[in-house]
Amino acid sequence: MDASLVQAIEKFARNALQVGKGGAHSYEHTLRVRQLCMLIGRTENADLEVLEAAALLHDIGRPEEEVTGESHAIVGANMAVTFLATTSFPPEKLPLVASTIRTHRFSENLTPDSLEGEILSDADKLDAMGALGLARTIAESLMQKRGLQGTIEHLDRKLLKLLSRMYTNTGKRLAAPRHQLLVEFMEQLAAEFQAIGELLPPELRPFDSKESK
Repeated sequence: MDASLVQAIEKFARNALQVGKGGAHSYEHTLRVRQLCMLIGRTENADLEVLEAAALLHDIGRPEEEVTGESHAIVGANMAVTFLATTSFPPEKLPLVASTIRTHRFSENLTPDSLEGEILSDADKLDAMGALGLARTIAESLMQKRGLQGTIEHLDRKLLKLLSRMYTNTGKRLAAPRHQLLVEFMEQLAAEFQAIGELLPPELRPFDSKESK
C-alpha cells in the first residue's frame, strides 16, 4: 500500500481511538494487531492491502460503542468504508475491508467469511494471549475495577478459550506458546492459593495439582 495512504489511515485510526477510554484497546494494540496481521498474512498469502487497512481500523468504533452500546465491529466497519472512500484506497476492495472488520470480534461468535477476516480475528486474539495479554488484562481489570476474582473469571471464560478459536495454521502456531503461558499462570495462581490455605475459586480448581490427582 502506498506510504502516504498508510499514513492517512494511521492518522485517522489514532485520532478515532484518542476519543475513547483507551485501556486494553489503545492505538498501541492496533499497531500490534497490524504487525501480527502482516506476519500471518504473508505466510497465508492474504490480500495485504485489505488486511493492513482493516487491522488499522478494526477498533475505531470502540468510542461510539462506549456511548451507544452498539457493537464496535459493526460501527467500525461502516466508519472504515466511509473514510476509505475518501482516499485512494481501491473502491472494489471496500466490501472486503468491511466484512473483515465486521467479523473479527471473538465475543460475537461471527464466523469470518474470508481469509483476511480469519487473519484479523486471529491477530486480535493473539494480542489478548501470552505475556502481553496478561498485562492488558490486568490493566483493563484495574480500569474496570474487576478485582482479582473478576480477572480470574476473564482468563477462564475468554482468554483460555482463544487457542481453540484460532482459524489459520499460522495463527494456531503463534497462539500455542501464548496459551501455555496462560495455563502456567493459572497453575501458579492455584499453587499460591493452596500454599496459604485459601479456598480455590472454581475457575482455578482444574489447574490445582492436588485436586487433579
